[in-house]
Amino acid sequence: MKIKLNSIMVEDQDRALKFYTEVLGFKKKNDLPVGEYRWITVVSPEGPDDVELVLEPNANPAAKTFQQAMFAQGIPLTAFEVTDLRAEFARLKERQVAFTQEPTPMGPVMIAVFSDTCGNLIQLYQPL
Repeated sequence: MKIKLNSIMVEDQDRALKFYTEVLGFKKKNDLPVGEYRWITVVSPEGPDDVELVLEPNANPAAKTFQQAMFAQGIPLTAFEVTDLRAEFARLKERQVAFTQEPTPMGPVMIAVFSDTCGNLIQLYQPL
């Protein structure tokens, strides 16, 4: 059993694709029409090409309620590992990314949290 796809709900697929590729630096792998929405996946240029993040349209009312509640509580919906959190934090701040938590040591990791502009908080972490 492998993890190949991980989904994140987004309020606007076009805005999400732009943010995840142009700001974060992921690469678009798939962008296919599926009815009124699209099947959009991105991959990390630093990781395996077959582990994809799906930018899911947030059309389900239950999912939207969950997403809004998690954001309001300050809880990230997913996490991405980086090798140098302080450098990544500086790079993303230059790109106007809104952080809700600056790099902070938390036991065996250092973490930071930002908004993806599409309704989600995302955690970055660096193993120490």
